[in-house]
Amino acid sequence: MTAETSSAGADTGLSRVRVLIIGTGFSGLCAAIKLKQAGEDDLVLLERATAIGGTWRDNTYPGCACDVPAHLYSYSFELNPAWSHTFAPGPEIWAYLDRCCDKYDLRRHIVFRQTVCEARFDPKDSTWHVRTQEGRRYQADFVIFGIGGLSNPTIPAIPGAEGFSGHQFHTATWDHSVDLSGKRVAVIGTGASAIQVVPAIAPKVASLVLFQRTPPWVLPRMARYYSEGRKTLFTHVPAAMRLLRGIFYRISEGVTPWLTRFAQDSRGQRLIMRLAKDNIARSIRDPELRARLTPTYAPGCKRLLLSNDYYPALARDNVRLVTDSIVGITGAGLTTAAGEEVPVDVIIWATGFAVQEYLKGLNIYGSAGSDLSEIWQQRAEAYLGTMTCGFPNLFFLTGPNTGLGTNSVVVMIEAQVGLILDCLRLLHTRGARRIEVRPEAQRRYNDRLQERLRQTVWNSGGCRSWYLDDAGHNYTLWPGTTAEFRSRTASAPPEDFQIST
Repeated sequence: MTAETSSAGADTGLSRVRVLIIGTGFSGLCAAIKLKQAGEDDLVLLERATAIGGTWRDNTYPGCACDVPAHLYSYSFELNPAWSHTFAPGPEIWAYLDRCCDKYDLRRHIVFRQTVCEARFDPKDSTWHVRTQEGRRYQADFVIFGIGGLSNPTIPAIPGAEGFSGHQFHTATWDHSVDLSGKRVAVIGTGASAIQVVPAIAPKVASLVLFQRTPPWVLPRMARYYSEGRKTLFTHVPAAMRLLRGIFYRISEGVTPWLTRFAQDSRGQRLIMRLAKDNIARSIRDPELRARLTPTYAPGCKRLLLSNDYYPALARDNVRLVTDSIVGITGAGLTTAAGEEVPVDVIIWATGFAVQEYLKGLNIYGSAGSDLSEIWQQRAEAYLGTMTCGFPNLFFLTGPNTGLGTNSVVVMIEAQVGLILDCLRLLHTRGARRIEVRPEAQRRYNDRLQERLRQTVWNSGGCRSWYLDDAGHNYTLWPGTTAEFRSRTASAPPEDFQIST
């Protein structure tokens, strides 16, 4: 795959379009495909980068792979018989999205190197006026944001970081020009990217110091490579591939209730703890190290991780775990709260994303002139994660409370796109131009949502995670099964919307 280089430039005037889609990851591409299949060809996709792919374009760190089975982490209408592994590596997923882009003739709709900075609704003609940092302007009847929650890497503010003399970068912006061979490397963080990066680079570096704030629960990864025979079967007998997807889906749906509903010392929690502790014990002989790697919070409170090689990597002679907090960075390395100076040549930030800052860098003004980014800083709420009152004809994919602790977010994306299409059909049926969720419908939905979330392990499991904002509210995850969400989004209830010309 090569980067697209066209489409940037100075202001060329106001472009009129019926549907404007922001982002070309799984969400944006899915919306475009389904709109085109529904007969809507007047659409433009804006992409801030030089190629499609979103998360799977940006994350190119060693060991990058999906932690959801690939046959489930793909569009239900575009299954892929050629996945090489149960959990596909990042480049394969990016290539899959690239093929979808070409197959469904989306590339001609994409404008690359365009970063949206403002969207303003004009109540006079019920259209959105969208502006990019590069000077492009669009007038659209409908706007769909498919920017995702994992699009803005975050690096904690540690004194002295700017004075570090070596190389430093985030896992999502990996610097491939830096050869790690023989280097002293620090990896900061123990989340999903770290447990993939550490085993991938540990054999080649001189030393690796892993800085851990809180240990994750890491379960064995039940994985296999698909043989050529198996891939041939999937190609010629698609029903076999669909059956496998169905099995993965039912397993994910089945474990959702007992992985999310918090019950102290439940049978489900005891099972996860035993599997995770056995996973540690198989590789870590040192009892003191084993204790530092064992979480003290309920399983599922933080994201459950899957790996067979993370703990073996930590048992290597050239790898060391540090649990003291980092208080400063010097030109030569890092300083811990215990006063230790840790000399390193490279710092790798595996510190996740600003999930709570979904609209960072965006100003979205609704019908009354309110800025949604300011509203969501206080309370990031939406109706079914897709629409928010005061902002007509505006839709979000993977918006507030659509994340999952289990299963595939692609299932949620497809459900949301279905809801959007039903909203457009509702407008067409009524000869109307404007649809907006009613404030009371949004309030009723979110009050019940937060009530359910308070009973989950994410809110009550005894840990602090990126699922929660600074006030302890969970505007990130969906508390039910994807089947429930699909049912809720199967049609747009007219009574929940204000529809007008």
